[in-house]
Amino acid sequence: MLDFSRQYAGIREEVLTAIEQVCDSQRFVLGPAVESFEAAAAQACGTPYGIGCASGTDALWLALVAAGIGPGDAVITTPFSFFATVSAILRAGAQPLLADIAPATYNLSAAAVEQVIRDHAASGSTTKIKAILPVHLYGQCVNWDAFRELQRRHNLLLIEDAAQAFGAAWSGTPAGALGDLAAFSFYPTKNLSAFGDAGLVTTTCPEFTERARMLRAHGMRRRYYHDEIGWNSRLDSIQAAVLEVKLRYLPRWNEQRREIARRYDELLTATGLTSDSSAPGIVLPITDPRATHVFHQYVIRAPRRDELRQYLTERSIGSEIYYPVPLHLQTSLASLGYNKGDFPLSEQAAEEVLALPIFPELREDEQQTVVEAIRSFYA
Repeated sequence: MLDFSRQYAGIREEVLTAIEQVCDSQRFVLGPAVESFEAAAAQACGTPYGIGCASGTDALWLALVAAGIGPGDAVITTPFSFFATVSAILRAGAQPLLADIAPATYNLSAAAVEQVIRDHAASGSTTKIKAILPVHLYGQCVNWDAFRELQRRHNLLLIEDAAQAFGAAWSGTPAGALGDLAAFSFYPTKNLSAFGDAGLVTTTCPEFTERARMLRAHGMRRRYYHDEIGWNSRLDSIQAAVLEVKLRYLPRWNEQRREIARRYDELLTATGLTSDSSAPGIVLPITDPRATHVFHQYVIRAPRRDELRQYLTERSIGSEIYYPVPLHLQTSLASLGYNKGDFPLSEQAAEEVLALPIFPELREDEQQTVVEAIRSFYA
């Protein structure tokens, strides 16, 4: 699925120089390297503020709590995402409310969110819906026009789960600058990746920024004076230094991912196995024309998905299922009160999606090997 060594070979000297500078400075947590990366990342996202933290999961929690979300509040999000999307809401003390996806993009459906808002109002619940947390899944932004309209009508906060979408955009506006706040992950598999865990919150609001900075350092505005019970989520300087080097290359790497996705489209279409109006088959990813997709993952829908994946594995071809169990069916989230069948589009996607190898250095002959194996399986 990934070959980290190819990317590292191209930037090795720059990365080692950046790490050496941190070692020489002896400033290992927060400090100048973190401040420099925060400014560069915020500029890349088109926002005035960036707050580095220890992970993408912490970034989600920081964004929620900095916005004042807590007990008595509800946040609407998707059941088709990584676990952290919902666990961060619970960690903030709020109630997750789930809505189904738009099947073409796998992103949260604004129409489904609207229905959840209506149903919640009719239920007489004393919990107040305070925010929507859409996920820019697989590197493509949600339909932000529709969510802006929901925000306008219902006076809700919009917080982006942009963990997979650094460099993505909607109608020219970068992910991270669309909502009131956004959360990014720099886990090593991400398009912009650290040499460990790291995360970032972006926002245009100085009050949210000040509170997030305080919360990531045990609730301290002044050293040893704790105004709130925060958390230890400080960003390591070495991770920040590595990220700032990689950030300079990210536009090119994302463009390479788009080219690889285009080539997959062509190769898979040429097999004759893709779905059309007359026959089911492989469904290729769909990019909304308003979106700038960064293809964190290239995800197809595949008939007999599990058999296909086993066939690829036997031929030493990587693949992955993001995500095999929707969040409402996770054992640890049974207390949310949802059941199988509540989100049929998410459940269907979980049974059909398969991510194929994609990273900027993937060669055309390797793509051909992947596609030929898929053709061979169905033949």
